[in-house]
Amino acid sequence: MAHSHGHTHQVTHGKAFAIGIALNIIFVAIEIVYGLIANSSALLADAGHNASDVLGLAFAWAAAWLASLKPSGKYTYGLRKTTILVSILNAILLFGAVTAIGWDAVMKLQNPQPVGGTQIMIVAGIGVVINTITALLFIKGQKDDLNIRGAFLHMAADAGVSLGVVVAGLLILLTGKLWIDPVMSFIIIAVILWGTWKLFSDSVNLALDAVPKNIDVEKVRSFIEEKEGVENLHDLHIWAMSTTQVALTAHLVMPNGNNDRFITDLQKELSEKFNIGHTTFQIENSDLQQLCDTDC
Repeated sequence: MAHSHGHTHQVTHGKAFAIGIALNIIFVAIEIVYGLIANSSALLADAGHNASDVLGLAFAWAAAWLASLKPSGKYTYGLRKTTILVSILNAILLFGAVTAIGWDAVMKLQNPQPVGGTQIMIVAGIGVVINTITALLFIKGQKDDLNIRGAFLHMAADAGVSLGVVVAGLLILLTGKLWIDPVMSFIIIAVILWGTWKLFSDSVNLALDAVPKNIDVEKVRSFIEEKEGVENLHDLHIWAMSTTQVALTAHLVMPNGNNDRFITDLQKELSEKFNIGHTTFQIENSDLQQLCDTDC
């Protein structure tokens, strides 16, 4: 049995999380106060959405920290997979927020109420700035980490949603149509659902140990099989240990055996070419392969 472990350090983005959470807590408080003053369904809807994002950011930050802890006790892989579980929780929180926003919008649509268009525009405009700044804090890490990508997508969507609320406030001022406010809430719901469903499905796939979508398992198989000395390959498994770390195990049929340099080089190449950093190989000869084919 040959083991080779190359670990990618879990991205924590501690400073980005702290700044993002602080900014959004302040903004949620402002939105709630002025949403009540302006009697705006869209503004309160956006506040509810941002409140769920504050929780999401906090959970994502906690998961990133837990994933950085060393393995101990019965958790031989450590707590890396908390980043995947939190991504699912993040999506569930957003689905809950959508339900609350939808209910409030339906009530306002059935019974339109006066709203303060100017106040809506000012507060939502502040939201555009705050959410854009927060999203930019995560723009680099989101390319390689589903947990960070969830935070980035939420903040980027929030910036767009807040911009939509600004437009709603302007249209109310220009036309006096009260139904614009709840209708904008439904548009907010569509934006949230569009981004959240993808995050949810990707997270569930990783939780079920599916091959990460950025890795082509057949390309990995071909790459290993083409290595000198490898006669065959079986029991290939690739899964996510966290939102940034990928593991691989495989049985390599090598009639002439192998040397330490072979494993070291293969591990390095898999890390560089496919971003697979934790690998375990079992080296077998042809007879063992035939026995496994018969009895396994």
